[in-house]
Amino acid sequence: MYGLHSTTRCRRGPWWFAWAAATLISHTGVAASLDDDIESLSAQVNEHLASVRSLERQLLYPTHTRLSVFLSLAERETLDLDAIELFLDDQPVASHLYQNRERSALEAGGVQELYIGNLATGQHRLKAVITARAADKSFVRREAVRSFIKPPGALVVELTVAAPAPDYQPRVTFTEWK
Repeated sequence: MYGLHSTTRCRRGPWWFAWAAATLISHTGVAASLDDDIESLSAQVNEHLASVRSLERQLLYPTHTRLSVFLSLAERETLDLDAIELFLDDQPVASHLYQNRERSALEAGGVQELYIGNLATGQHRLKAVITARAADKSFVRREAVRSFIKPPGALVVELTVAAPAPDYQPRVTFTEWK
């Protein structure tokens, strides 16, 4: 217990290092194979999810009653969109508060789907309330109303927002696609 004692050496020899190296090398091949399997499974799940969403859209929004409303910006530099509210037959159906990245996407020419739903054929009224900051840094709030007749089949309406100089007041135009 006391006194000088000789230290015992580790009993691991060169064979241990060879075994550890072989184990690590064999596991990297398994890990690469496992990564490939996970990536393949992830791709299959994404494909399945896309087909499920497509089927869900077809079931929830049949083509003969579908109404889709999209938003785009015509004047990209003169208007910072803050919020939009969408009313269909005086009932609120959609609202959105914009973040910087969404504004950037719209300014880059993107189109946003505001609403998709079912609507019976006949006379209807679509109202959009837009809150934005104009190029002269003033806050503006505008309402735009459009009456339309929904024909049988799908109807797509695009709201295009512009704020031309010199007054920079937002103007909304409605375009119907069939």
